[in-house]
Amino acid sequence: MEFSRRQGLKLGLSVSLAALGVGLAGCSTGTVGGTETQNAPAAADKFPVTVKHIYGETVIKAAPQRVATVSWVNDDIAIALGVIPVGMPKNEWGGNEQGSVPWKDAALEKAGAAIGTEKSPVQYSEEDGVNFTEIAKTSPDIILAAYSGLTQEDYDKLSKIAPVIAFPEAAYGTAWQDSTTMIGAALGRSQAAKDLIAATEKTIAEQAAKYPAIKGKTFIYGNLEPAKSDGVNVYLSGDNRPKFLTSIGMELAPVVVEAEKNADGFFIPWSAEKANELDSQVFVSWVPDSKTKEAITKDPLLGQIPAVKSGAFVADSDNTLTLAISASSPLSLPWALDAFLPQLAAAAEKA
Repeated sequence: MEFSRRQGLKLGLSVSLAALGVGLAGCSTGTVGGTETQNAPAAADKFPVTVKHIYGETVIKAAPQRVATVSWVNDDIAIALGVIPVGMPKNEWGGNEQGSVPWKDAALEKAGAAIGTEKSPVQYSEEDGVNFTEIAKTSPDIILAAYSGLTQEDYDKLSKIAPVIAFPEAAYGTAWQDSTTMIGAALGRSQAAKDLIAATEKTIAEQAAKYPAIKGKTFIYGNLEPAKSDGVNVYLSGDNRPKFLTSIGMELAPVVVEAEKNADGFFIPWSAEKANELDSQVFVSWVPDSKTKEAITKDPLLGQIPAVKSGAFVADSDNTLTLAISASSPLSLPWALDAFLPQLAAAAEKA
């Protein structure tokens, strides 16, 4: 697939942060890169707190001061809640030369912890999986992995370093709202998390309302590879991509709703020979370049997908934009709207 699970709307971003009173400028966790930060917002919740997840329960005895994260999303949420991690993964897919992404760069700069500065988080590679060694070097007192694919072995090993917040049910299937709620609880900022969710949902709804053609349209979000008999993967309702499209008023196509009844995971493979059965008003996909989009439309099998045939086909080739929606967070989604919604609306108008 285009985006293996291991492998700017500036106004919207400002609304999502400023509306909370989180005040990222000058506010962060008690420590940034190990240094005490002035004017940090105090945790509002009483400790100890208990957070439930797939591997049991994690008890946090006191407000965390040194936060490390794994995977995507978790660092975004911590930063949006005014907590700058001491350590976080590089964005090695869809990232920039700093191993970061625009929405995170903007938030870190607001907080006075821009990457490359004295107060920036330590970054580590996850190309080969969880980087236990580098995480341990940051001496965290909590490790956030509410959106991740931690195995039991990973969880047990990380737990020897610090308490871990694992995902609640499905690997890489945690909705950004649930990740925000869990991380907010773990950091003692439950109310701030609720406010962040509400502000982000409001921003998304307001921006989506500017494109009425989107509302009520059926969709399929999948990955298409021309000239391959197994070149189709369809994302299911539990994946963050379909969740996002549903949140802005679209409807998952009945063919996918039916197919996922007997499916596990976040996607299902679909035979290219049956591509014409993928009936929806809009089809959304990722492509590596414009040539691939053209190849899909001309492919004798994939070109028979109803939405592809009608031109109601969104084929984005921006890895950063794809990441913003795939691994969605309260920082990434507002940033993505300005680029993504016009593409989606243009396709919906052809349906």
